[in-house]
Amino acid sequence: MAEYTKQWLSVEDQAKKLALRGVSVPEDGSGVQLLCAVGYYRLTGYLYPFRESEQYVDDDSRPRVRVLNHYRVGTSMRDAAELIDFDRRLRMLILDGIERIEISLRMQIGYVLGRRSAFSHLEPATFVGSFTDTQVDPATGGPAPSKHEQWIARMRERQNGSDEAFVTHFREKYDDQMPIWALTEIMELGHLSRLYVGLTNSIATEIATAYAVPSKRVMSSWIASLNYVRNVAAHHARIFNRKLVTAPKRPSKGQVPLLDHLRDEESSKQVFGLYNALAVMAYMLRVIDPNGGWTERLVELVGSFPRAGHLTKHSIGVPDDWTSLELWQA
Repeated sequence: MAEYTKQWLSVEDQAKKLALRGVSVPEDGSGVQLLCAVGYYRLTGYLYPFRESEQYVDDDSRPRVRVLNHYRVGTSMRDAAELIDFDRRLRMLILDGIERIEISLRMQIGYVLGRRSAFSHLEPATFVGSFTDTQVDPATGGPAPSKHEQWIARMRERQNGSDEAFVTHFREKYDDQMPIWALTEIMELGHLSRLYVGLTNSIATEIATAYAVPSKRVMSSWIASLNYVRNVAAHHARIFNRKLVTAPKRPSKGQVPLLDHLRDEESSKQVFGLYNALAVMAYMLRVIDPNGGWTERLVELVGSFPRAGHLTKHSIGVPDDWTSLELWQA
């Protein structure tokens, strides 16, 4: 493994380094100001799509693309600044949509489980065996807590660390025993996701049906993907052209007609691009908050995608004529 030998650079030298690689740096000092505001590595993340590349054939005779250090002619710091601003607004809109989805899931999961019993989240019968079965410790080979037990432990930590008045009420009056319809209120999307995966198919399907989602499998994938997207956005990471590590499952054609177009292309950009998650959000919000205006605001925002060199709004993964699709109609 190579030893890291690069030296610290002042922001002025960082600007010079970018200029030597072909980036137009304003002479008025705004380039250095941008570096001071966001940092070199964040800035170069937004400049990455502007780097030159070349094709080559690897040792197995497969065509490959190599990204070079130099930037395309005409690349400027202004391009990065505009993308950074667009990405910030996109993250804010994504968080706005996911907030509505998360709050709705809290209610729906608490409502459906609560009808079974106030403490159905503690009852093994609520879950599939793979969620409640004892695990095997990979280090020792001995028994380890089940996924259900691990989830319960996380929720106890949430209760113990919460300063919400209603949590204090249950702590003092009921010895921390909280019914599921109250407990969901302190769950984050990740907690909801893990809980949902563990539910029996009949319970999970009932919850999915409330959102016109065809199956537990699809719904599980969507919640997990939105949790991933939420974490990226909440931690202020670049999102506009991100490849989703956890991509939402695309329903088979005919299952969800409004999302049939997600199956029209099988490229990596389409399958793992941000657009799929945005489409899933738009679909769920049609049920959760049909008059909230989220889809209209997203269409408007994507329409303002900055004209930065060769980049277009398609870097988000949106298909051609996407605004004409019924999903995006007001």
